[in-house]
Amino acid sequence: METLDLHGQTWSEALPAFIEAYNGALRRSGGGLEVVHGYGSSGVGGKLRLRLRSFLRRHEGRLEFMLGEDVDGNAGVTFVVPRTALPDVDDLLAERVLEYCERPKSRSKIMGKFRRHGDPKVGQAMEMLEREGRLRAVSRKGVKVYEAVDR
Repeated sequence: METLDLHGQTWSEALPAFIEAYNGALRRSGGGLEVVHGYGSSGVGGKLRLRLRSFLRRHEGRLEFMLGEDVDGNAGVTFVVPRTALPDVDDLLAERVLEYCERPKSRSKIMGKFRRHGDPKVGQAMEMLEREGRLRAVSRKGVKVYEAVDR
């Protein structure tokens, strides 16, 4: 089993590192991946731990995973068994849009944040997320905003 230590990384740094390690482990051996993300200092689980596990749940058809607290009592670790390759991080724009919309954002804010990807790609990502029921448009004080839907 290979180990990936994500301590001290932000989610935007950790996601590409995880995908690269995951796809590499799948290519090399198909063996498992021990992901060390820490528990977080909040006492309820850190953002990195929560986001990684949420990402894994959304990709359960491609992988299996076990929570460290269920395996050996360590909530700062998640064990992942690769089954099929994950998309390249550039294809995960939708994931980043969804993360950004954890707090409601206007379309113009979303487009501005991800402008390097180009408006058409950002718009397509938003449309896909809406179709999947993971992003919804709501009215806040008369302004249309988009928010992530908890799953």
